[in-house]
Amino acid sequence: MTDNPNKVLKQLLKPGAGIILPGASNALAARIIEACGFPAVYMTGAGVANTYFGGPDMGLVSVTEMATHVATIRDAVNLPIVADGDTGFGNALNLIRTVQLYERAGASAIQLEDQVFPKRCGHFENKAVVSKGEMVQKIKAAVDSRRDPNFMILARTDARAIEGFDAAVERMSAYKEAGADLLFIEAPKSVDELRRIPKEVPGAHIANIVYGGKTPMLPDRELGAMGFAGILYANAALQAAMLAMKRTLTHLRTTGSLAGAEDQLVHFDERQVFVDYKRWADLEKRYTGA
Repeated sequence: MTDNPNKVLKQLLKPGAGIILPGASNALAARIIEACGFPAVYMTGAGVANTYFGGPDMGLVSVTEMATHVATIRDAVNLPIVADGDTGFGNALNLIRTVQLYERAGASAIQLEDQVFPKRCGHFENKAVVSKGEMVQKIKAAVDSRRDPNFMILARTDARAIEGFDAAVERMSAYKEAGADLLFIEAPKSVDELRRIPKEVPGAHIANIVYGGKTPMLPDRELGAMGFAGILYANAALQAAMLAMKRTLTHLRTTGSLAGAEDQLVHFDERQVFVDYKRWADLEKRYTGA
């Protein structure tokens, strides 16, 4: 990518574009997403918690650990990165540092949500949200602290589960007025609610499709026609990888061999393509003569 990824993302995520943003929990997943031809990648906080700690999405990962994951993904791919920034990891002052860390690490957008810190997965029960006024001030702080005006602020509300759909829409309108570039109501529960979101708060909206979650799994064309700019599949790649690992390892434990499980495995040679072996081997040869 020769263009500024921040500008590229801003051009991509227009109302009605329906751009699919697959989630990556690490740099390898991001490289596979890029190889599959997607135009941008979403760094999933839930995926980082699941793969990095083997734990749930309950605010266990620190801001510096998350920023490090942004940086490793930026080094691995040329795609714009929408990065999960949770709640900003505290109050407005903590959020300012989070925005600065993420922008410096190479994100093109940061997702910030209005849950109480520490947060939990948007499709979990027993969530809690801060006041609308507090979140408005946090969004203003994020907007004021970014260095590149093309670095986008994605405001997410989890109020649908706590205060109801109308309150979530009201919050979204306030967050847009505070300067958010992208808007995200988490976990709407029906097609009608999805349809109402872009109509009631015009702007660039994000939908989040979670297999096993609360939101109907509509295709990209239908969501784009409703007016959504982007569609997150935050943990589709991770869920697929977990199933493949379970199946392959169960087969290995049961049979003592990989024979018969070859269709569950990437070939050794293709694996080296995904991890960019040839480029690193060429660099080794150039600089060491090996």
